[in-house]
Formats: sequence, C-alpha cells, structure tokens
Amino acid sequence: MDGLHLYGEQFDGRLLLGTAGYPTLDILHQSVQAAKPAMITVALRRQGAMDAAHGEGLWALLRQWQIPLLPNTAGCLSVQEAVTTAQMAREVFETDWIKLELIGDDATLQPDVFQLCEAAEILIRDGFKVLPYCTEDLIACRRLLDAGCQALMPWAAPIGTGLGVVHEYALKVLRERLPDVPLLIDAGLGLPSHAAAVMEWGYDGVLLNSAVSRSGNPVLMAQAFAQATAAGRAAFAAEPMVPSSQTRASTPTVGQPFWHSEDY
Repeated sequence: MDGLHLYGEQFDGRLLLGTAGYPTLDILHQSVQAAKPAMITVALRRQGAMDAAHGEGLWALLRQWQIPLLPNTAGCLSVQEAVTTAQMAREVFETDWIKLELIGDDATLQPDVFQLCEAAEILIRDGFKVLPYCTEDLIACRRLLDAGCQALMPWAAPIGTGLGVVHEYALKVLRERLPDVPLLIDAGLGLPSHAAAVMEWGYDGVLLNSAVSRSGNPVLMAQAFAQATAAGRAAFAAEPMVPSSQTRASTPTVGQPFWHSEDY
C-alpha cells in the first residue's frame, strides 16, 4: 500500500488513533497493536488531569509503542489558549506535530474556523506542523491552506457522535476541489464502513477515538477499522467502475444457443 505523506514525511499507515476513553490501559495497548496506527493522538490537558498511576502508565506505553505522536489542543476556546497549549505540548512530547483544535460551540464542538486560521498561521510561523481539525467548508479550508497548512482534517460529523458522514456532498466536493491536498477525516465516524467509504472517495486517512474506545470490544473494533481503511484505499487505487443505469452483461455472448438471439 502507498504511504501517507504529510509535511514531507511518510507514514506507513493511513489510520490515526486516539488514546482517550479506553476502559483500561491494557485494552488501549491491545487496540493500538491491532490498529497499527500511523500516529497516536494525545491531549496535553487530559494527560495532565489523569491520576498519577494512569498517567505514568500511559507515558510508559507511549515510549514502548515508538509510534509518532500527534498532540492536540482539545478543549481550547481562544487563539492564545490554543497557541500556548501547542507550545507546552511541544515541550512535553518533544514533537513539532500538533493537531489544532479550537472549538467555537460547546454543544456541537464545532471548530471556530475564524480563530483556527489565525492560530494556524501563528503556529506555522513558529515551526509547527499543523493538522487543523476543521469543518468540510471549502472556503474555510482554503483559508487554512493560505495560512500555511499543508494538510487538513475535516470532520464527518460532530465529535463522538458516531453518525458517519453527515454532509456527503460537501466532503466529496472538498476532495474534488483540493485534489493535491492531504485530507484526513477526523471526528464522527462510528463504523468501519464509514471509514471505508471516505477512503473510497479518495481521502488520505482517518482519525479515530470514540468509535474504538467506546465500542464493546475496542481491540476487535480497532482491527476492523484498520482493515476497512486499507480496503477503502485499495478500492480507490483500483479505480472503481462507473455506476450506470443501464445493465451490462458480465459474461460474453459467444457460444449462446441460437434461440437466445433477438432475431429468433
């Protein structure tokens, strides 16, 4: 399978996995092993809020996995808050990668695209490799590219809903209009079939958390999502047949009995 390219770096997989909300650290560890993610996302604020034992356990796992980390600015509501959190995350996790979250609505956790662009520009000037969590709005996405982002992470649906793609038309248009920009679906996926669908449309990857951690069997679900993501990408690369309203026989007509002829 072809690799995922972001900011000049190549990753072996196309699935990114979050670390929040798992029943136990052991289940988290097994889920990561099953998913074999390209990157692991971790929130500085959640990490700081954990009890000491859990926090030390997660730190040990992060070191053991040796998987690239993608810290995020979850919970930030202002530009300054997001920038400060990103800078702290860089010091703590020793990476320039940041998943930029800047929420504008508490009920839907919808990104504030106006502040998002401002924060992205500041962080990129500061040397960060920014992956912004954004909506599927084409114009907002173009503004983020103008700010210097080299990849985008539009949502499929609000965080944690598991609804799958809510605005299919908008996401397909976004993929069509930004053909050369790495686009990863972030938030709202609930089933492996959701991941397979967006990958079939040509999206470059998916980021999961709740769909795995809140399932009845996170380890099995992580494996299912990994398989679905790979299958969707393979289907896209295979150039699917164009749907048609006209039937077309899949077997040749040579050798059919004469009474099948239209002239008989």
